[in-house]
Amino acid sequence: MTKRARVVGLTGNIATGKSTVLAYFAKKGAHVVDADKVAHRAMAPGGPAYGPIVEAFGSDILQADGQIDRKALGQIVFADAAALKQLENISHPAVYQLIEEEIRQTDAPVVILEAIKLLDGGRTRLLCDEVWVVTSGEERQLKRLRQTRGMDEAEARRRMAAQSPQSEKVRQADRVIVNDGSIKDLHEQLAQIWQEVALS
Repeated sequence: MTKRARVVGLTGNIATGKSTVLAYFAKKGAHVVDADKVAHRAMAPGGPAYGPIVEAFGSDILQADGQIDRKALGQIVFADAAALKQLENISHPAVYQLIEEEIRQTDAPVVILEAIKLLDGGRTRLLCDEVWVVTSGEERQLKRLRQTRGMDEAEARRRMAAQSPQSEKVRQADRVIVNDGSIKDLHEQLAQIWQEVALS
C-alpha cells in the first residue's frame, strides 16, 4: 500500500504568481493538478459531465465535431442564474470525481491542486489536507497584468476587483506565500516550504 500523498490546495488572486510557484514545486516532484483543465476534461466527449450537460442544455450547444461549445453554453448560463446552478450541479461533482481519481493514482509525495475558486464554498476544498495562498501587493499585480497580459490599467483593475479580497483568502490559509520580492526571494521561501512538507 503506497502512502497517500499530502494534498495541498493552492489559490490566490490574479497575477500573484501562482504559475511560478506551481512550476517550482512540479520541478521538485510534486504532482500538479489544474482544476480548470480537469473541468475541460469532465466536459469533453466521454467525460463524466458531457452526457448530462448535453441532455440538460440540448444539442444546440455542440460544435460540428461533437465538442461542447463553451462560449454558447456560457451565453446560456451567465444570462440565467437557475441554468448556471444546473450546470454547476452537473459539472462540480464530475470535476471532484476526476480530481479524486488523479490524487489516488499518483505516487508523488505531494499533490498540489490549483483552483482559483478553492475557497468559494466548493467541495474541492474537502480533498485538501491544507490550503496555501499566494499573495502579492496590488502594485505588483497591476504591473504583472500590464506586462505579461498586455492589459491597460483600467482593465487590470477591473479584473482584480472582480475577485474575492486577498485578505479573505489569507484568513482561510494554512500557509501564505508572499510573492513581493525577487524570484530568488520567492525560490528561497519555496525551498523552505518544500523541505518542511515533502520530508515530513
